[in-house]
Amino acid sequence: MQVIKPTDSFFYPTSRVDNSQSDRSAIQIGNLTHIQGELLVFGYGGSIKIGNCCYVGINSKIWSGDSISIGNYVFISHNCNIVDGDSHEINHLEREASHIYRLNNKLTTNRKGNIKTSPIVIEDNVWISFNVCILKGVVIGKGSIIAAGSVVTKSVPPFSLIAGNPAVIVKKLYL
Repeated sequence: MQVIKPTDSFFYPTSRVDNSQSDRSAIQIGNLTHIQGELLVFGYGGSIKIGNCCYVGINSKIWSGDSISIGNYVFISHNCNIVDGDSHEINHLEREASHIYRLNNKLTTNRKGNIKTSPIVIEDNVWISFNVCILKGVVIGKGSIIAAGSVVTKSVPPFSLIAGNPAVIVKKLYL
């Protein structure tokens, strides 16, 4: 029988960590957390903090240009995307200029430009089912469940079951 020390976290062969800031404090992982997906912080900013006893499934991507905070006992299934920014500028001329800058300087994530970002907070005991997309500025309340295939564009009250595109409250969950 294997004894697991309470300070261990687990990264699997399917996991990928890209810390473009080269700052160890930009990505923090709690105890007994299992990562099978991808964690990325952009060079221009961002941070990812994941609590204790969490799970990030295969092909799930957590990308930060601002901040993403995930509480304890959060289960993120496979093929989920959690992104706290727009990834590119909205204005087509700004987007073109940034693209040319990145190509000429061989950079992919080090210049923010006018990309809009806003923090994401996922509180304790949340279950995020497969193929879910969570967008910038969202707070997901404690104990909530996000149904498979949902696109979360607005904050979710604690103990809610939400579903759809865009996701809406299906029912309140009670203890």
